[in-house]
Amino acid sequence: MSHLSPLLKQSSGILAARGEGAWLYDADGSKYLDFTAGIGVTSTGHCHPKVVAAAQKQVATLIHAQYTTVRHPGMLALTDRLYEHLPAPLDSIAFSNSGSEAVEMAVRLARHATGRSNIIAFTGGFHGRTMAAASLTTSINKVRTGFHPMMAGVVHSPFPHAYRYGWDEEEATRFCLKELDHIFLTQSAPEDTAAMIIEPVQGEYGYYPANTAFMQGLRERCDRHGILLITDEIQAGFGRTGRFWSHAHFGVTPDILITAKGLASGFPLSAIAASTALMSKGLPGSQGGTYGANAVACAAALATIDVIEGENLVENAKSTGAHLRRRLEELKSGFAFIDAVRGMGLMHGMEIVDAEGQPDGELAGNLLKAAERHGLLLLRCGTHGQIIRWLPPLVITGGEVDEAMTKFSAAAESLA
Repeated sequence: MSHLSPLLKQSSGILAARGEGAWLYDADGSKYLDFTAGIGVTSTGHCHPKVVAAAQKQVATLIHAQYTTVRHPGMLALTDRLYEHLPAPLDSIAFSNSGSEAVEMAVRLARHATGRSNIIAFTGGFHGRTMAAASLTTSINKVRTGFHPMMAGVVHSPFPHAYRYGWDEEEATRFCLKELDHIFLTQSAPEDTAAMIIEPVQGEYGYYPANTAFMQGLRERCDRHGILLITDEIQAGFGRTGRFWSHAHFGVTPDILITAKGLASGFPLSAIAASTALMSKGLPGSQGGTYGANAVACAAALATIDVIEGENLVENAKSTGAHLRRRLEELKSGFAFIDAVRGMGLMHGMEIVDAEGQPDGELAGNLLKAAERHGLLLLRCGTHGQIIRWLPPLVITGGEVDEAMTKFSAAAESLA
């Protein structure tokens, strides 16, 4: 008997007993090719031996060293290792537990540092479930419904969702930047605006990448008006898009970077990074938390970086991600209900529509159930639950991608 809250909903019927690499196993020994990666968390796959060994060793030495009370070696080493992968001049790092907490920490820093109150977020962004993070989120209303009033000082500006608008990318970008300028005139004057926060590749809304013209347009406006640019790299960062950080695809550098999910291969850990000069403008004592920079999570994160570097997982995300995209496009040509495929690296979304070309969440849900019966675990997202997301661990192989395609094709044909 389970006493788990009925408000928690699982997308599959699997009772996972163990995991290895890109595979999950239930208590009966049935195996499932996992193209969810714990919503992008198990970046090095399930139970990578190096991550397991690092965590086991740390558990036997020091489990919790509360980081506003004492320092510990793993936390200090992790700041150094992260710094090696951060864009200049981001050289100061603060830790927390979850992505939502890191988002709130970034917003707090931006308001402290600028003395301004307003934050501009972008439509379709997902930034978390806590109050400030939910106020920034517009990917789907389940995060906000029944939770109002939201935090004051948040304005939402359009993101270039070319598919939804029915425009090409250039037209969508031109419209969105023009609307942002209009917001400065009507809702949030530049002198009231502390920061803009954006997912360079949106996750929950449907795996929409931004583009260079849009991101550079944001950077130029931030520089012109003294506004901070915050990139939410929680899902798209840490190698997933074929670059270590997804913003690097677009030739911009943020003022504050947020990371979580794949950072520690499944252990709760998040962080923000900024320049020392910017970080120093926050109020002393404004960063902290009971479990932030937990010693075991830091050990797992250090091992995760070792694996990403040693096994060339960023390059694998790029090359195997290109193979994934080719195979998804082949599926699109074979099934009329697949209307679009988009994304980057090992982060792709598949738009499922009905015979009239409208979003079909029911069919997407049935496809997931059928895929599960064929041994493939997938997730949905999007406003209608109509987008099937392909989010394997960074250790996925081309052969496993091909196996996933075979399983999905069989699942789709079983519904015909």
